[in-house]
Amino acid sequence: MRAPAPAGFANALRAIPQGTTRGHAGGTTYTATRSDFNGGRSVKLVAEALDGSDYISLNFYDLSRGEQLAPCEMPHEKVVAFVFGYRPEHIA
Repeated sequence: MRAPAPAGFANALRAIPQGTTRGHAGGTTYTATRSDFNGGRSVKLVAEALDGSDYISLNFYDLSRGEQLAPCEMPHEKVVAFVFGYRPEHIA
C-alpha cells in the first residue's frame, strides 16, 4: 500500500548507487539492487541479506501530488529503516 514518503527518504534512497551494490545495514551485510525508471521518478529497490535472514523490497514514486513509498508486502517502517541505514561498501 502506498503512503507518503518520510522527509529525506528520496535523498537517502538516491544515495544508494544504481545497479547492484554490497553494503551493511543494522549490522547485516546485504546485496542491494536499485533500478530507476521514468527518468528517475520511479525507483525500485530490492535487497537481500547475504546470510538469508532478511529481504527488502520497495517501490518509490515521485508524483506531482508528492513522493509515495510502496513497500512490497512488508511494513513501511522496515523499508524506511533499511534505506536510512544502508551503507554501500566502497571498492577502490
